[in-house]
Amino acid sequence: MYDELREQVCEANLYLERSGLVKLTWGNVSGIDRGRGVCVIKPSGVPYRQMQPKHMVVVDVATGEVVDGDMKPSSDTPTHLALYRAFGEIGGITHTHSTHATVFAQAGVEIPCLGTTHADHFSGPVPVTRGLSRSEVEADYEAATGAVIVERFRGMNPVHMPAVLVVNHGPFAWGRNAAESAKNAIALETVAEMALCTLVLKPDTKPIPTYLLTKHFQRKHGPKATYGQGGT
Repeated sequence: MYDELREQVCEANLYLERSGLVKLTWGNVSGIDRGRGVCVIKPSGVPYRQMQPKHMVVVDVATGEVVDGDMKPSSDTPTHLALYRAFGEIGGITHTHSTHATVFAQAGVEIPCLGTTHADHFSGPVPVTRGLSRSEVEADYEAATGAVIVERFRGMNPVHMPAVLVVNHGPFAWGRNAAESAKNAIALETVAEMALCTLVLKPDTKPIPTYLLTKHFQRKHGPKATYGQGGT
């Protein structure tokens, strides 16, 4: 019943491991079937190279209950569910602890848009959330993590900014499906590394001009996009 989505989510998780973006078991990818009201997510603590589609866990988006699967879902599942409930346009979510994006998250600093590589993927600086309070952490930590992301995105378009940094924690990225969310996580890590190296080389580097940022983002994602072969 859920075989196709399980295969897609498993492949996206394995893609992260092959890309070198994740170490050990530090990361997870999920995908959603909005028609059935379920998401499929990586099992908790399972090494990537042991994972198979049958290990992916099916979770009810409304209740958070496991509806199919023999393993425990990722401990970050409540965060994924909060984002699916709030951002109706997204179909996949990736969470990693990739090195350079996590450096920015730990510092509580947004990733500035310094060049066109960044502008091709993200419509401005990648935002960072506020910190969680003691009561939020102690009450329902993973759900509260999702809540502060949703809070940070008030007035923002999650399609145009498919990533966020959770302060003291790490990055989350999303997309139209599990595969795209993983690709956005890779793009996020790449622009984080570029930004950090640029600021080391020249600390007073200014952000890209708004008109150039808009041009690059719109030519790839706008209504008259010229990038790609159409429909890809």
